[in-house]
Amino acid sequence: MTALPSSAQSIYDFLAQKRWSFVALGEDKKFRRLLQDLSLGDLLTLAETLKASNKPAAVIPIYSAWIDANSGTSPFLFAAWFNIGVELSLAGDHDNAVTSYKNALALKPDLYQASINLGLRYEQMGQIDLALETWQKALQPDEARTSLLNHRGRTLENLKRYDEAAAALFASLLTDPKQPDVIHHWVYIRQRMCDWPIYDNRVPGLTAQDVIESTGPLSILAAFDDIQLQSRHVKTWLDKKAPPAAPRLSPENGYAHDRIRVGYMSSDYCAHPMSYLVAELFERHDRSRFEVYGYCSTKEDSSEVRKRIVASFDKFTSIINLSDEQVAQVIRNDEIDILVDLNGLTLGTRMFALRSRPAPVQMTYLGYIGAIPMPELDYMLCDEFTVPKELFDTYQPTPLYIPGNYQANDTKLPVGPTPPRAAAGLPEDRFVFCCFSNNYKITEYIFNAWIEILKRTEKTVLWLLADNEYSRQNMIARAQSQGIDSGRLIFAGRVLPQDYLGRLPLADLFLDTHPYNAGTTASDALRMGLPLVTLAGECFASRMAGSLLRSVGLEWGIATSLTEYVEKAIEAANDPAKYREIRKTVSGDVWRRTIGNIEEFVPRLEGVYQSVVKRP
Repeated sequence: MTALPSSAQSIYDFLAQKRWSFVALGEDKKFRRLLQDLSLGDLLTLAETLKASNKPAAVIPIYSAWIDANSGTSPFLFAAWFNIGVELSLAGDHDNAVTSYKNALALKPDLYQASINLGLRYEQMGQIDLALETWQKALQPDEARTSLLNHRGRTLENLKRYDEAAAALFASLLTDPKQPDVIHHWVYIRQRMCDWPIYDNRVPGLTAQDVIESTGPLSILAAFDDIQLQSRHVKTWLDKKAPPAAPRLSPENGYAHDRIRVGYMSSDYCAHPMSYLVAELFERHDRSRFEVYGYCSTKEDSSEVRKRIVASFDKFTSIINLSDEQVAQVIRNDEIDILVDLNGLTLGTRMFALRSRPAPVQMTYLGYIGAIPMPELDYMLCDEFTVPKELFDTYQPTPLYIPGNYQANDTKLPVGPTPPRAAAGLPEDRFVFCCFSNNYKITEYIFNAWIEILKRTEKTVLWLLADNEYSRQNMIARAQSQGIDSGRLIFAGRVLPQDYLGRLPLADLFLDTHPYNAGTTASDALRMGLPLVTLAGECFASRMAGSLLRSVGLEWGIATSLTEYVEKAIEAANDPAKYREIRKTVSGDVWRRTIGNIEEFVPRLEGVYQSVVKRP
């Protein structure tokens, strides 16, 4: 045991003699005198020693006894109450932790750390309004202001109160602009709100370049069509966020299994676009040659697609409550030959479990459509359109080509009936452009292009996803400022997946986003016979929809410049004969024979796996 100050040692010895029993010690005058002689610093040292000596249960009673012995005499009682709150929080006793933090604040109202922790406890207890009120009312010395605002911003973001969240984070940046994580959230919230321009100099002390450098990986995909920029940015992010490489767990030359063990890891095994792509892939793997393992960090949502996915694995393991180190060990114990990460750098990622190489071959697929320069990641699955051969060397990890189209698809998804246009709030006599991508993908220049398309076509409307009220208001305001009547923008609410598919044929042309194309959503449109125009750029994310269009034979829909993108959309609306030709190209069973031909896709993917698996 580390040497204790004499006063703390005396208490430690006294408790040891009493066999660590606190019964009746409050009445023991010797014990009380020892506590009265114990300074706050020595009390903290004693508490740490008790925890290090495997006596953690003694810590809270010691703090409580010290408070009782020094009540009315010590100016530092607030610190003891604060530490009791911390210990109770660690023990999961949130109700008593709340009481302890309140006691600390009653003694020292400007103890902002107690306000932060009290708000966090309220949040964990589901009392979100109390958490926000606590942080809002806390006395705020300069060093506390940013922390309190950041917690408010994070919580408001989770509540989808984006305008308040953005305001809180903006206020935090006004106090201290050098907060990369705060900038990252502030940018993403404003992308979701379509609060353009995203990159400007509105924060004193922050240039547009400063904001770009602190933007998160997903936001970067939605903002810039530049492979080098994306790669450099993600590497910087990984250098800050990723833990150091750990000792290797898997054998370098692989295992001598009769069948290839493929492990799929994801936090999106639920009603999520990724699951709507891969469910049938898992079901159709050739079990004579493959064993399929699922690693899941998804909360249960009881959706039908989740039930299918869970049932499709030969072995299903929930990793939601495991650390990255434990996840890696589980994968190693299963002797996985090829580990496929389906998150990449998206929300819920467990990618850092790959740092100890739990599998001999590790790759990423579908979740994050961009470069991830992490040494332990061997491959990114793609096709020759999404990553052209001439750009092969610009990507890390190594592009691994699936012959044909890169995207798996599920043919079993239920499709609801197509309602009348009037039931969806659409006019019967108008050409309907649409885009049902998440609003954060809508860049300012793409929306301006849509406005130009509306200006140059008659009897047309634009049908958009009402992702949130703030983006709706901002898009309407932008359209009106450019002379477009707000009635030409029609917003659709979210509906059940089968109803969403059923209403897609009501539109006439899907206008894709750029630089982050529609992926699952583009496939959905083509499945339902809805043609699409896309702007194919440099990066994987900006070429997803082009790959799908190439697969169904609608190369017409692939533009290579913003001007061409606009002209193609206008042509479709203004030339009925051309439009009939376009629509015929994607009608009938075209999707099922091409993108949706899962019977042919699975063997192609399995051939790729066989080409890279390692064997002793």
